[in-house]
Amino acid sequence: MERAAFTSTGLIILLSGVSLGQSSTQQSSTQPAPAFEVADVHASPPTRIPFMRDPAIRRGRYEIRLATMVDLIRTAYTIDAERVLGGPNWLENDLFDVIAKVPAGTTTDTAKPMLQSLLTDRFSLTFHKDTQSIPAYGLKAAGKHPQLKEADSSGEAGCKFIPPTPPGPGGPPPGPFILTFACRNMTMAAFAEALHTTIFVAPQYLNERVVVDETELKGAWDFDFKFTPRGMMGPDGPIAGTITLFDALEKLGLKVDPVDVPLPVIVVDSVNRKPTANAPRVAEILHVAPAPTEFEVAEIKPTDPDFKGMRLQIQPGGRVNIAGTPLKFLIEQAWDLTDEMLAGAPKWMDTDRYDIVAKAAVDGPEMDIDELWPMLRALLTERFKLAIHREERPATAYTLVAVKPKMKKALPASRTKYKEGPASDGKDPRNKNPILGRLVTCQNMTMAQFAEKLKNIAPGYIHTPVLDATGLEGGYDFTLSFSPAGLAGTGGGGRGGRGGGEGGPPPAGDAATAASDPNGAITLFDAIEKQLGLKLEAQKRPVSVLVIDRAEQKPTEN
Repeated sequence: MERAAFTSTGLIILLSGVSLGQSSTQQSSTQPAPAFEVADVHASPPTRIPFMRDPAIRRGRYEIRLATMVDLIRTAYTIDAERVLGGPNWLENDLFDVIAKVPAGTTTDTAKPMLQSLLTDRFSLTFHKDTQSIPAYGLKAAGKHPQLKEADSSGEAGCKFIPPTPPGPGGPPPGPFILTFACRNMTMAAFAEALHTTIFVAPQYLNERVVVDETELKGAWDFDFKFTPRGMMGPDGPIAGTITLFDALEKLGLKVDPVDVPLPVIVVDSVNRKPTANAPRVAEILHVAPAPTEFEVAEIKPTDPDFKGMRLQIQPGGRVNIAGTPLKFLIEQAWDLTDEMLAGAPKWMDTDRYDIVAKAAVDGPEMDIDELWPMLRALLTERFKLAIHREERPATAYTLVAVKPKMKKALPASRTKYKEGPASDGKDPRNKNPILGRLVTCQNMTMAQFAEKLKNIAPGYIHTPVLDATGLEGGYDFTLSFSPAGLAGTGGGGRGGRGGGEGGPPPAGDAATAASDPNGAITLFDAIEKQLGLKLEAQKRPVSVLVIDRAEQKPTEN
């Protein structure tokens, strides 16, 4: 969730702070490399949220899940993904889980050399280091900067997030969403690095690129930095009081421009797609317990009428806090359904709201979202006396067809990948039209792969699997920009079935002709037809539907 050639004057900070380690063929022969005691490496199971779970140490185990090979390399060698080059085309597509036993006191940082050894031993990874020009952003002075005050060099340096005062009695009235950072004793080099790392949400605007200091401003500075996250600018562009990252920088007398800068890179020479086999009884040795299927304890009660919101939180220690949620919403989340894939729900399921406080016996300090759903299914079934069954019923589904394809044929050796954000040229239509809240870039992607990913790319529009009938062979490079369905009136005018507020599909047969909104919104259907020369044809075809045969409105006693 990007390129103008430029010679950077601010590289010394970045280059001196980057250490790629040794390649897998350059380990010292006199001292064995650090290694995990034992490791379980396997392909990741299917998930509705296919994004990497950051590495963590839990109960003497190192765990990283849903990681591509690029994720594993960048984690092991502390390098940005954009600086992992070469390798086969599956490097950013296949997903892996790694669970490994580590000595007491190991941290995610000290485990990095162990992960390096694992990549060498289990995947036969070989690579070499190089320096190549990489797309980045240059932070530059853009005129006067009255809001930058010279620091007195006292106090801790950094940009500290200032939480907003919540609205309500004694607080300000609700207003535009703005993040505030108090930056103190900051050099421009440190501020450039913070824009890429510690000032969260800023990378949304900068497409995760490195930022280098080209301001030529010396010394340290004090200033406040305020901006609105990209996705909260308002459906008709910036609303009163909001401010983009670029405008916030301009207020400081700064700006960012695309640049190409020479940076250290890792070039993958070879790597196996399938890891070597795990040791016998590896799960037993690692003490990997099966994920719990039921909560240890759970309380369900009606929501206080004065509570108007809706909440679903996973808290430390396996605690779950759900508030203000209709049962229908909970069922759709727990069974991964949309409205049209759920049948027989009585009206009260959409209106009565419930609070759930529960505790799970998770194998670690935190519970992953994928662990929640089976426990929630069991709880709802037991406490509301649900009787359900599956059957095939006609539902709106889509077929992807070719009209006048406008996509560029991909280089066969390039990687297959999908990412949020612009292509390498850095062109981002969201900067001029914020209602285009989504921009995805696909590289060397076949139409069958694109059809399969559409449900994850646009869950507000696509609720059932898409069939590929384009007849197009090989991989393609393309970008696709569109508006969330909830902001694109006719394209997603229905009620959202996934809880994201993105709306539902248009009636069958209307997908290709659904008009984009006069406020600048572009539906997914229009975007696919106008930008790619393809078309999503809606039709009725059998899909698996969950049918509710019986449910009690009042849950059983706690």
